[in-house]
Amino acid sequence: MKIKKKSKYRVIGLMSGTSLDGVDLAYVEFSLKKKKWHFSLEASHTFPYPADWRKKLLEAPSLRAEELLSLHTTYGLFLGQLCRQFIEQHKIKKTDFIASHGHTIFHQPQHGLTFQLGNGHAIYAETDVPVVYDFRNLDVTLGGEGAPLVPMGDQLLFSKYDVCLNLGGIANLSLKKNKKIVAFDISFCNMALNYLASQEGKEFDENGNRARSGKINHELLQQLANAYLPYRQKKPSLAREHFEKDFLPLLANSSISIADRLATVCESVAHEIVLTLPQGKFKLLATGGGALNSFLIERINHQLPEKSKITLPKKSIIHFKEAIVFALLGVLRVRNENNVLKSVTGSQRDSCSGSIIG
Repeated sequence: MKIKKKSKYRVIGLMSGTSLDGVDLAYVEFSLKKKKWHFSLEASHTFPYPADWRKKLLEAPSLRAEELLSLHTTYGLFLGQLCRQFIEQHKIKKTDFIASHGHTIFHQPQHGLTFQLGNGHAIYAETDVPVVYDFRNLDVTLGGEGAPLVPMGDQLLFSKYDVCLNLGGIANLSLKKNKKIVAFDISFCNMALNYLASQEGKEFDENGNRARSGKINHELLQQLANAYLPYRQKKPSLAREHFEKDFLPLLANSSISIADRLATVCESVAHEIVLTLPQGKFKLLATGGGALNSFLIERINHQLPEKSKITLPKKSIIHFKEAIVFALLGVLRVRNENNVLKSVTGSQRDSCSGSIIG
């Protein structure tokens, strides 16, 4: 099929992360000039999850097959409603398509399985705007991890940085190595911190203030390091299943105060990140919700090599970088160009991934 390629696209990118904060929507204009992609974030908004949707998403992994498929469509309609609301709020006139990551329910690439909730047909039915979705399955079928996918955006949009660090539900990074982009998941970040904050009735530890009031528990720190050891060696894509099996039991230790557990997790995340970083001076860009946790950033900076430090972009990029990147992955998909890198996922080959509806 011959693809008509343009030099400018206007796209809505949708992202729902493992931390369950909400759905990020970014309206982005992309332009291709002299074989280089440029972007402008024209509008953005995070829709926090209502309590009933948080409950549904948390319980989704235990649903029967027919219940999960029904939720797949219902959640797609919900995403479509958010898109319509977003378009109306920001008076958006022109949208080429919507690029939706969905919400990961299962991620077991070792079994050839990954599932992102949010049926693209339902999003299209609700919005009447073409949709690109299901970005991970092709790579998993080709033997890859199906993650991380953001490094393609790091390469095309943020190439002036040596390292791009995402502090989301899971911390991951991409970096240049031997003229290739390599990337991998590192540790559980906001997934762990938000779980601990929820034990005190909070959605998250704002600015890391509760963690700052605590003390590092060295026994727990060592237990977390031991739990990460096999993941350090294999560097698989991390998932909720790993968190619940190997880490949640450690964090549920009620003999340690919540503040101390939060402080210890921040120290653990910083330690695992610094272990993966190159030696010498480098430029590091940090985004994701964890970049707004000043205590976590302080702990990472404290352990960084001399003369290297974290660069924090403006808050709109911190919040919406992943939604921006998935919008770009959608652009590459409709242009029939590779948007998944085998050097990152371990797949048989680079691929052009995503299903197009409408």
